[in-house]
Amino acid sequence: MGAARSVGIVGGGQLAWMLAEAARHRGVELHVQTPGANDPAVPLATSVVQADVRDVAATRELARRCRAISFENEWVDLDGLAPLAAEGACFLPDLQALRPLVCKRSQRELLNRFNLPSPAWFPLAQVHERPEPEPTSPVPEGQRPQQSPQDLGPMLPQGFAYPLMAKASSGGYDGKGTVVLRSDTDLEALLERVDSNGWIVEEFVSFELELAVVAARDQFGDVVCLPVVQTHQHHQVCDWVLAPFETSHALQQAARNMAASLLTALNYVGVLSIEFFYGPRGLIINELAPRTHNSGHYSIEACDQSQFDLQLLCVAGEPVTEPQLLMPGALMVNLLGFEQRSADDPHCSYDQQRQALADLPDVHLHWYGKAGSSPGRKLGHVTVLLQQHDPQARRQEAMQRLEQVRQIWPLPQEPKTA
Repeated sequence: MGAARSVGIVGGGQLAWMLAEAARHRGVELHVQTPGANDPAVPLATSVVQADVRDVAATRELARRCRAISFENEWVDLDGLAPLAAEGACFLPDLQALRPLVCKRSQRELLNRFNLPSPAWFPLAQVHERPEPEPTSPVPEGQRPQQSPQDLGPMLPQGFAYPLMAKASSGGYDGKGTVVLRSDTDLEALLERVDSNGWIVEEFVSFELELAVVAARDQFGDVVCLPVVQTHQHHQVCDWVLAPFETSHALQQAARNMAASLLTALNYVGVLSIEFFYGPRGLIINELAPRTHNSGHYSIEACDQSQFDLQLLCVAGEPVTEPQLLMPGALMVNLLGFEQRSADDPHCSYDQQRQALADLPDVHLHWYGKAGSSPGRKLGHVTVLLQQHDPQARRQEAMQRLEQVRQIWPLPQEPKTA
């Protein structure tokens, strides 16, 4: 195993890049396992194991270089890594803590088990064909009873009605792997093209806002949270985040309590992000992300400890303290690709737009250095530090600053995730 202040990360994308930046500031070695020599985290990493993120032999080599290993995303081969854990490799979060979090179905089962508020759901495989109706009059021998269209096709479990939201249990992100079901026809089409064992179906939750919180639990059992924030989506991809969300102490505490309950019950060490629906039924947990999260990027400039600092401290075995805002608030705006541009296109780096954004006051630009661009792909983000202390004035300031950013960097018309 490597030195005490050394951390491994499986993955080399933008989250690993921002973690590497935080590691440099804190004097922590960061060793990365990633397939691409030009992946965002590579230039800042202490060392790189160039291999697919699911290459167990490569992860064994990563373990030799560091004290503990964490993950950039939840697409983890838990069974493949189990022998490494048995050999003494330290994974944080622990593989058993990750197991109920790596797919949406097991997340829903976990939330039900802990009686935490979440959408009603059922496995797609639970949908079954409608039983043939009993004939109301004798049917001549050799003929089938006449059926109307509503007698045919799949039947929803009792208590569910359209519209519904279908989600792939694993592999979906930024709107990928989700389908709105508005009728039996939509349901039949989905059943024809997917393996029903790999999908769940949820009630369509009525909500007013989407909120999120990033929490962390260290190896001593202490839990801390960043402020609750509002998130806003564009075609199911995060558009902007406003921190903090102007709300009651009770709602803030409810979100913290849910996070602490999950982290403690799972004996989870590291950063966990929770996305909420907020509406007439209060807070409802939408999704859990066992990692740093888009909704916490603002913390790099706006807080005395970022979500990446918290992840490093937890994995390195150091105590965490409650993060504090350094500013009245912050607005984070994702820079989503708005044109299809190949890596060899001289305009693919958006130099003109980036310079215009960097010239705005109180704006911090983060450019991920990805090769090429496609509509909806996350290429970077800006954090705008807000000055207004009054919550309503701060929200108005945020929306004015958002318009400034949008004048330079428009939203994509038809986003496609990448």
